[in-house]
Amino acid sequence: MLQVSRKFEYGLHAVTYLATKGLGRVVTVKEMADEMGFSQEFLSKAMQSLKRAGIAASVQGVKGGYTLGKSTDNITVADIALAIEGKPHLVRCGVKADRCEIFSSCHHRGYMNTLQHKIQVLLAATTVHSLLKEIVG
Repeated sequence: MLQVSRKFEYGLHAVTYLATKGLGRVVTVKEMADEMGFSQEFLSKAMQSLKRAGIAASVQGVKGGYTLGKSTDNITVADIALAIEGKPHLVRCGVKADRCEIFSSCHHRGYMNTLQHKIQVLLAATTVHSLLKEIVG
């Protein structure tokens, strides 16, 4: 069935982790990986993608690491997904029609496009701030 990638999971957890530490607090990838039980190498790749998107910011030097690049109200799950995975797609034709050998005869393309749209709307409507409220309770 549908499953998000491990890199996306790492990115989502990393952003919420940084958010719980407070805006401006610098955290190393090692600290995050150790505390969350994630692979440091894999988490580092996710953080680089988040940095390129402006979701996370890096601080260089001895006390370097990562911090949030924006407030939690201004980061959506869709932003994280786009930074980590690129443009979302459930099926091959969602990327390019010529990548699917049954594109012209597919009876389910409309349904799959609707499903993709509904997922995207949910991701875009969910801010990190709202996720934190669910975590805290």
